[in-house]
Amino acid sequence: MSKSLFQHDRPDWERDGQGWPNRTSSRFVTAGGLRWHVQQMGAGPVLLMLHGTGAATHSWRDLMPLLAQQFTVIAPDLPGHGFTTAPAYAQMSLPGMATAVAALLATLGVTPELALGHSAGAAILIRLCLEGDIAPRGIISINGALLPWRGLPAHIFSPAAKLLAGNSLMSRLLAWRASNGREVERLVANTGSTLEPAGVELYRQLIRHPSHVRAALSMMANWNLDLIEQALPQLRTPLFLLVGEGDLTVSPREAQRVRELLPSAELITLPDLGHLAHEEQPTKVAALVCQIAERLAQARA
Repeated sequence: MSKSLFQHDRPDWERDGQGWPNRTSSRFVTAGGLRWHVQQMGAGPVLLMLHGTGAATHSWRDLMPLLAQQFTVIAPDLPGHGFTTAPAYAQMSLPGMATAVAALLATLGVTPELALGHSAGAAILIRLCLEGDIAPRGIISINGALLPWRGLPAHIFSPAAKLLAGNSLMSRLLAWRASNGREVERLVANTGSTLEPAGVELYRQLIRHPSHVRAALSMMANWNLDLIEQALPQLRTPLFLLVGEGDLTVSPREAQRVRELLPSAELITLPDLGHLAHEEQPTKVAALVCQIAERLAQARA
């Protein structure tokens, strides 16, 4: 391993953000002891968007401008991800992440009318609602990672993440491997999604930084979805489950488990799409979000 590959532990905005998608909509905000990278565009009701583990605002690169035609869209890089600084290891938990996002929203002075989350981002939004930190008209989950792993994965992934997250050398090794584009292509393919080369390259740019890898591992190591499973029946905010039928990261069957706990949750299937459905077909996902928003507005009228 070349020492030069480890010169830059974390992404630097001036060095690494020059070609960042929707860069002109970016700004930096200090809230809750963190320096956040936030993107905001559009006008209208506030739509809060939270990406999943290991991603960043680049995940919304094509979807965000479409939704900005109808909403004021606000999308941060989650703590430790992308260009947002990381909190202490123990704060990379579901309650810790929700508390951090709540602090950001308070500093921004915004009240989301609608919330959209991908994978773990959807779990954070549900936690925020259950804690009373936000009260949107609805939550839209794209392939939400909302319930604890079952069976063998439950006994492997969290312990493995704890082991890897506690080893800084391992984060550097994984980041070094990401310098090989083929490794990142394989990671993306394992989600069940097919992205254009430019989309894969954006993930490579992030994963080659040890700090980003460390944040993703820390998040997985600290994640306890028992909190959502236990409280989900008390959720009063309408929940919409957009589920890619080809998702290889979060099984589409998990949505049925969610509906057993919360029968009011509405399931919308996305044929032929994987875990990164919003990156594969942003126009389709944008249309669904707008349809849901219109239904919620009509129900409230």
